[in-house]
Formats: sequence, C-alpha cells, structure tokens
Amino acid sequence: MRRFEIAAGSDIFYTESGCDDEGRGIMADRKLSEIAKTIRSKNAGVDKITFDVIFPDRVSYDRVRESGVLSRASVCRIFGIDAAQITDHVEFDPALAIKFTIYRRMPSGSPGDADIFGSQQYGPLLDIEVPEG
Repeated sequence: MRRFEIAAGSDIFYTESGCDDEGRGIMADRKLSEIAKTIRSKNAGVDKITFDVIFPDRVSYDRVRESGVLSRASVCRIFGIDAAQITDHVEFDPALAIKFTIYRRMPSGSPGDADIFGSQQYGPLLDIEVPEG
C-alpha cells in the first residue's frame, strides 16, 4: 500500500507500508472494502437494519470469516452495541456472504431518524483492516 505523508517542514515523502526485512512491499492487511464485492445495509422491518457483506470468491470469504473481523463480538465493537442488539449473525457459505441484523436505535421514520431506509449504515465496515490469512 502506498502512502504519502507530510513531514515536518511541509516536505512530502513516500512510504511503503508493510515492507519485509528486505524492503519489498508486502500488503499483509487489506481493507474490507478492497476484498468484498458488496457491502450494504438496508431496513429489515421498522426496527432492524440488516447488513450484507458478499465476497467475489471462496478465498476472500474464508479470509474474512476466519479472521473474525466480522464476528458477533467484532460487530458489537464496530457499532458500539451490546450483543443483545444483534438479532441474527450468519456466515452463509453458499452465497459467500456474512450477514447480520441489528436493532435500530429508533424505529425507521421516527423524528430524528436520519436514515429512513437504513441504507447508509454500512460505512463503519468499509475501512476494517483484514489481516492476511
């Protein structure tokens, strides 16, 4: 992964992250958004939001599933919720998908609800770092 950084004195320099001892670039971690084919959220009734993370191939699916970055405990940390707020959590092998459903903080369409369709709630999943398997 290439990254540009601004050093003291406004000098810009290039760094290669994840280099091994010999200086060759190795991308050990990747963002979930770089691995998954689809990351989405949507209403599951008026009081729940469901999330789908779908992968393009078995290798990608297994990498994320085995890493635990989308486990029940991880979902709780990512969204700042208690385990009781997760109503469903499924690793669905036939579809190469990890799906989970959580209770909404308020019913869809309530005063103060900024996302009536629940379609903007997947953002925190995009930058999750997935370690190399």
